[in-house]
Amino acid sequence: MMWALFALGAAFAWGVYGPALHKGQTALGNPLKALLCVGFAYFLLGVLVPVAGLAPFGNLTGITGAGAVWSTLGGILGGIGAVCIILAFRYGGVPNYVMPIVFGGAPVVNALVTMWATPPKTPVNPLLYLGMALVAGGAGMVLYFKPAN
Repeated sequence: MMWALFALGAAFAWGVYGPALHKGQTALGNPLKALLCVGFAYFLLGVLVPVAGLAPFGNLTGITGAGAVWSTLGGILGGIGAVCIILAFRYGGVPNYVMPIVFGGAPVVNALVTMWATPPKTPVNPLLYLGMALVAGGAGMVLYFKPAN
């Protein structure tokens, strides 16, 4: 059940990510400066924390090629997502427009890509597709009924 707490932590962090990044980008006056700060934060959390946690126990070895490639690809995709959010803000998007699109679209893309990469062993329940439509519709409702800025 601990996984659910971490999933909720990610939802909270990513839910606050858009508004925080938008405020930072606005205060810095340049989206590339905001991206630089995001990159620095990723370096701190993505490099220094694991090195500090793995090095004392000699666990910095044994990294497989496939694991490194897929994990690096995941990091690149996360970084591309951050760049896309920053540029969406740069070109007039605001958090209560941009983030519902991101978080409404991401679970649908995730489900489709996962089913393509790892085909289900049993037929897919049609309610899955209804759920995807509801997620997309829910994101649309958030966009339509969002509070005015």
